Amino acid sequence: MTKATDAVNETAEVVRDGLELHVRIDRPYGDEDRPKHAVLMMHGLLGDSGYADGNLLQELADRFVANDWIVVRFDFNGHGKSEGDFAAADLYNETEDAIAVLDYVRGRDDVRDIALLGHSAGAVVAGMLAGMYPDVVRGLAMLSPAASLKDDAMRGLLLGVSFDPVHVPETIAVADGRVTIDGKFVRIARTLPVYEMAARFHGPALAIQGDRDTVITEACAKQYGAAMTRCAVSTYSDLTHAFDGADRDVAEAEAVQFLLALD
Repeated sequence: MTKATDAVNETAEVVRDGLELHVRIDRPYGDEDRPKHAVLMMHGLLGDSGYADGNLLQELADRFVANDWIVVRFDFNGHGKSEGDFAAADLYNETEDAIAVLDYVRGRDDVRDIALLGHSAGAVVAGMLAGMYPDVVRGLAMLSPAASLKDDAMRGLLLGVSFDPVHVPETIAVADGRVTIDGKFVRIARTLPVYEMAARFHGPALAIQGDRDTVITEACAKQYGAAMTRCAVSTYSDLTHAFDGADRDVAEAEAVQFLLALD
């Protein structure tokens, strides 16, 4: 894949309800005065905005910057370098995070227009954000969209861990007990207008899912395709939820080229 060697990297802090959210901006070197297309990326539930080589969002950022785009990534509250308590994060306040960072990107003089890209739970937030700001967002790419978080929460399941859906516990340990998530996360997930809000976005959208994805139900991407007026759906046989597998490179390329082609 293309590596963006002539990139300028900077950081910023966006304050949302008193919390500082860590933001990273990657843009091509030179020609700073010409506004460019920008993509706002959102990470998954247990992730962060990604800096290391080999990280999905980093690889996608390299591809966009190599094609003269600006990339804006941020850590949701309680994740990565952002302030906040991980246990207090939920998909409501993460959507508030995304709104705050979107407003920041809209205010940058070097940004021409904005597309959204999200992975896993970040794709759910990106889809709802697009529906809230259909007049602002030019395109949407959702990778392994974890929309089944809602259905799972209603039947008593979170990231493969069972709980009593009638009496939701105060905390739920996931990732083999390494991570603790507050019970309010699933209470809130149950109420999310996941597909309904995304359906308010009538711009071009793409949902990508792998057949080896064991984290979400196989119908998630297809349900976005059915709910939205212009959402293409792609599935890959050798691709996991984390975008590992033989199809990773071609799936990444499809997501990037989809947004690039909107110019």
